[in-house]
Order: sequence, then structure tokens, then C-alpha cells
Amino acid sequence: MGKSKFSRLSGRAKLAAGVGGALGAALLVAACSSAGSSSSTGAAAGTPAAGTPAAAGSSPSSSAGASGGTVIKTASTSAGTVLTNGSGRAVYLWVKDTGDMSNCNGACAGAWPPVTTTGAATASGAAKASDLGTITRSDGSKQVTYDGHPLYYFSGDSGPGTATGQGSDGFGAKWWLVAPSGSDVTASVSSFTAAAAAAAAAPAAPAPASTPASSSAGGGWS
Repeated sequence: MGKSKFSRLSGRAKLAAGVGGALGAALLVAACSSAGSSSSTGAAAGTPAAGTPAAAGSSPSSSAGASGGTVIKTASTSAGTVLTNGSGRAVYLWVKDTGDMSNCNGACAGAWPPVTTTGAATASGAAKASDLGTITRSDGSKQVTYDGHPLYYFSGDSGPGTATGQGSDGFGAKWWLVAPSGSDVTASVSSFTAAAAAAAAAPAAPAPASTPASSSAGGGWS
């Protein structure tokens, strides 16, 4: 009788152990599956991060292809047509220069900055492309020449439309504006013509504040 009870107890214990083992195995499988899923998700999530350096390395190239060339054009003055840079600032020649060599350096170049370019100079208006050239200065910069004359700005000019350096004899020789023919302009010119000066200043002209308010039709600018 005791043996029979032992046998039944033993069978129940085995059954419990079997059920517990199966449950444990199921939990273990579920845990492994969850871990595998997390690992897979982590790998997938990490993929963009791993690809980021490659994407950064393939950024578009910079605008190194821009020519950076200075434009030489013309403007009307009281003494006739003269050369300017692209924004309308007067350019000069120095009679002390010989050939296509600049003799203006140091303090001279501080008062009369050379017209430089980082690319091929181009002509506009009545300026002649065939007369444009460059020379290499002692500091390695490229100075624009016109008809063999190295070109300069005058530090005393306030901007486009002024030519206060005309006729100056600073640093021992005359400074003159330059005609499209390449010859020096020796007539007195303190500023460009009113029309040229107005055209140069037009982009910066402020809009009248009272115009929209005074329009009874509610119109804008004509």
C-alpha cells in the first residue's frame, strides 16, 4: 500500500517536473527569441548610423570652378568715357610705371591699391578684351593691365561715381583715368556725370515711405 502511494507520488512528481521543464524550456525559447529580435532590431537601427560617414563624404563639391575674374567696363564722365571696374569704381594708370611693370609698392600700393584678379579679367561696355592682361606682383597676386598699363584704385575715392585721384602726383608722378583706347585722360574729373552717379547709386536708394499711404487708388510702385 505504501509502495503504491510512493509510486503515485513519484509519478505526480515526474509529471510536475515534466510540466515545469516544458514551461521552463518555453520561457527560455521565448527569451532567446526576444533577445534575437532585439539584436536584429538594434542592427537594423544601427545601419543608418553606419552609413552616415559615407553619406557625409559624398557631399557636393564646392564652387571652386568660379573664375573670380575682375570685370573692366566703362562709364561716362565730364571728360569722356573712362574705365571702371564691374561695380563702377574708377581705375587709374600711373605714368611712373614702365612697360607692363608696376613700380607702385609698399606705401604707394596702400594709397593706390592695384586692381587684382583671381581669374581671367573680362571686358564690358566700350572696354576692349584684347587690351586686357595681367602681371604678377612681388606678393604673387595678379594685377590687371589695360593696353600694357597696370591698373589701380585710389583709396581716397568714396566708391562708384567718384574720381578724386584724377591728376594726383602722389609718390612722384601723375595718376590719370584711362580711356577705352588705353590712353590717359588728363582733363579734370572730380566725379562721374550725374546720370552715371545716379545709376551707380540706384540699387541703394531708399524707397519713399509716404508713397503707398498717399495713393488713393491703393496701388503700389509703377
